[in-house]
Amino acid sequence: MPSNESAENNTQINIDIDTDTDTDTGAASSFQSHVVSRDNDVDMDMLASSVDTIEDIDIDVSSAKIETALNRAAAARDSLADCDGVLVAFSGGVDSAVVATLAYDALGSNAIACTAKSETLPAAELEDAHQVAAEIGLPHKIVSFSELNDENFVENGSDRCYHCRTMRLGRMYDAAHEHGIETVCDGTNASDADGGHRPGLDAVDELNITSPLREHGLDKEDVRIVAAAYGLSVAEKPSMACLSSRIPTGLEVTEDRLNRVEAAEAALRTWGFSQFRVRDHDGLARIEVGSDELTDALDIDFVTAVRERLQELGFEHVTLDLHGYETGSVSPENDQKSTETTSADRSIETTEERSNNKNTESSISAIVEPSYPTE
Repeated sequence: MPSNESAENNTQINIDIDTDTDTDTGAASSFQSHVVSRDNDVDMDMLASSVDTIEDIDIDVSSAKIETALNRAAAARDSLADCDGVLVAFSGGVDSAVVATLAYDALGSNAIACTAKSETLPAAELEDAHQVAAEIGLPHKIVSFSELNDENFVENGSDRCYHCRTMRLGRMYDAAHEHGIETVCDGTNASDADGGHRPGLDAVDELNITSPLREHGLDKEDVRIVAAAYGLSVAEKPSMACLSSRIPTGLEVTEDRLNRVEAAEAALRTWGFSQFRVRDHDGLARIEVGSDELTDALDIDFVTAVRERLQELGFEHVTLDLHGYETGSVSPENDQKSTETTSADRSIETTEERSNNKNTESSISAIVEPSYPTE
């Protein structure tokens, strides 16, 4: 972990462990007040967690950044303590897991995790959410709805995320009121409010959802620091957006398309990839993997296996994006940039398919034109 000598000499940050805590109550217990020794003593709240000192938090950032993240988390936790109860819109990802943990610390049994089950949520993610909620110690409620019942969502315009989030969070409020809870929280963090194309945030604001991470300035890096301090299993889990984000803007969202994308991504997960997407360009699959995994994706055995599996799922052509996976790199506001990228630059298809399909080049060219809402 990066540090400098003066910082090591002047700063000692201890994160105490409540050894009397029953392990059945979850990953975290409560915030406790500690003193940070510096040139001037500073009072601040620290996490009761699975680590003893700041140096035990396995995140490659400065001690100052860790201290800032923990201070922000303490403020977020204290704000939740003012509520009579909260329901956390819970995906099981790192953002909502941190909010759920802070809520559990603040309110105990007066906090509930709630996951909305629909066609756009992979089954594996639902199972992960259940396991993470149990890890934290929160009761986990599941509500069901279908985005496909909303024509505005199915049309898949640039505001699709707004319609999805409105329905999803509406069901969260219904569930909260069933339990006599007025406050619904989500995992929006400060990095999400970056000015990019994020229509889902409009729904969050319109519905008066409480976003403690965003409100107290916790960015993506802060969130992972806090998750690591708590020892949450999702501290390093890659980001995951709903399955509809794999379908180009303007192409209808259908259950068949969602199902084949889910099955395709399940195959990539089985083959050991960690950060990836399979984009469905109306029968043409465009695979994105993290830049550090591109070499693995070019392995001839994988090329053969993935082509065969995705064609079994109904994809006519299978391509690999040479840019790799980039969050938000193909949002609607970047349409012009995308269309100016050449097909040779943007993706490849296997040699065998290229030689056997005269129209492959036009198919590949087409995949740079549609765009996706930011993930």
